[in-house]
Amino acid sequence: MEPIATFSLVALDCPDPAGLAEFYAAVTGWRVRPWEDDSWIQLVSDTGATIAFQKAPGHVPPEWPGDERPQQLHLDFDVPDLDTGEQRVLAIGARKAGFQPAPDSFRVYLDPAGHPFCLVRSG
Repeated sequence: MEPIATFSLVALDCPDPAGLAEFYAAVTGWRVRPWEDDSWIQLVSDTGATIAFQKAPGHVPPEWPGDERPQQLHLDFDVPDLDTGEQRVLAIGARKAGFQPAPDSFRVYLDPAGHPFCLVRSG
């Protein structure tokens, strides 16, 4: 089947696009690409994958786990060692989620704007 479109990016609403872009730049090593104003910033990889951060002054972070304010999406990042990955993301401002469904395989964290993301043991 011929595709309808090509995926280009995922965008996260947040109160501080620059701050959240810097957080994920530290996680991924990707470069930050500022936009015309501070309401939209992109984080670009060498492979073409892009995460964008869109200013949402009234952003209310999701609750994970939960359905009152569901996460709607989350990002996964593979790491060779979960303990080392955890130390590094906590050092740059992540918070470890209280509920961990499979901590030997993956761990759930909250970014500075409250979006859930996971570190997944690779290999």
